[in-house]
Amino acid sequence: MTDPPYAPPLPLSQALLHQVAAICDALGRWSAREEAAPSPRLRRENRIHTIQASLAIERNSLSVEQVSAIVDGKPVIGPPRDIQEVRNAIAAYEALPRWIPSDPRHLLEAHGLLMAGLIEHPGRFRRGGVGIYRGADLVHMAPAAGRVSALVDDLLGWLNASDWHPLLTSSVVHYELEFIHPFADGNGRLGRLWQTLILSRWQPLLAWLPIEEVVRNRQEAYYDSLGKADQAGDLTPFVSFMLTAIGSALEQAICQQTAAHHPGSEMGSEMGSEIAAGTAERILALLAASPRLSARLLAETLHLSSRAVEKQLAALQAAGRLRRVGSARSGHWQVLDRS
Repeated sequence: MTDPPYAPPLPLSQALLHQVAAICDALGRWSAREEAAPSPRLRRENRIHTIQASLAIERNSLSVEQVSAIVDGKPVIGPPRDIQEVRNAIAAYEALPRWIPSDPRHLLEAHGLLMAGLIEHPGRFRRGGVGIYRGADLVHMAPAAGRVSALVDDLLGWLNASDWHPLLTSSVVHYELEFIHPFADGNGRLGRLWQTLILSRWQPLLAWLPIEEVVRNRQEAYYDSLGKADQAGDLTPFVSFMLTAIGSALEQAICQQTAAHHPGSEMGSEMGSEIAAGTAERILALLAASPRLSARLLAETLHLSSRAVEKQLAALQAAGRLRRVGSARSGHWQVLDRS
C-alpha cells in the first residue's frame, strides 16, 4: 500500500492571505519604476548580507566585512571551515538561476555546492537517523533515512503541481526540508536557499532580497515557529513567520530605493545641516527589519554621512523612539515607536 500524495498541513486562513496580499502590494511599489532593479552595487551588498546572515544562523563566525573580502578574492583570517562555508555559499547563490525548484537532482547539486569539503558525502541524502537538538533537548526526530528520497520526491512533486501562491509554496518547502532533514548537515542553509530560488522564479527581483538577514535578526522566533509548527502538525506558525520576514525585507528594500532616488535631498553634511524629516522614519524602518545594522551600514544605505546618522540615532534615543540593547559591538537596536 502506497502513501497518499503529499498535502501540506496548512489551512489557508484569511490572516495568511492578507499577509500574501500585503507583500504583493509592497513588491509592486518596489518594482513600479523601471530603475527599481537593484544596481550591481546593491545586488552585491544584498548577496553578501544574505550569505553572511544565512551562515551566521549556523554559527559561522565571519562578519559582513570578511564575507565581502572573500567575495572580492582577498585573503581573510578566520576559521578555515567558516571560510569554506562562505566560498561554497557564493558558488551556490551564483548557480541559482540554472536550477529548477521541483527537480530533486538540482536539490542534490545545490547541497553538493553548499557542503563541498565540509562533510564526507555532499550532495547525497543521509543514510542514518538524525535528531535535532537545542542544547541537550531533542526538539525533532527526523523521518527514517529510508523514507527520505520518497518524501523529497513527494514534496517536490507537490511543488511542481501546486497552484498555491509562490509565497506560500516557498515557505511550505522551506519548512518541509527542515522537517525531513534529508542531509546529514546543511539542511537549514539549503532550505533558505531553496525558498529564495522558488521566490526568484516568481519574481526575479526577489533573488536579491536579503530575507535571510531578517531571519538572522529574529533567529529565536524562527526556531520557535519551526517548533510550534512541528508540535501542532500545522505549518501556520512557520509560514506566518516567513511571510512577516519577507515583508520586513521588502520594507527595508523600499527604504533603500527611496533613499537612492533622492540622494541630494537626504544628504547630510559634516557641517551639521538639517536632514529631511522622513530620514528618521527610514532609519526606524530599517532597524525594525534589521536590528543589528551599524551606523556605518545605515549611512551607506541612506547615502548619509556616518556623523549625520549618529546624530539621528542619538535624537531618536533621546525622544524615546529607539533603544540600544547590549554593547556597541554585539548588541542590537530595539524600535519603540514608529508613529
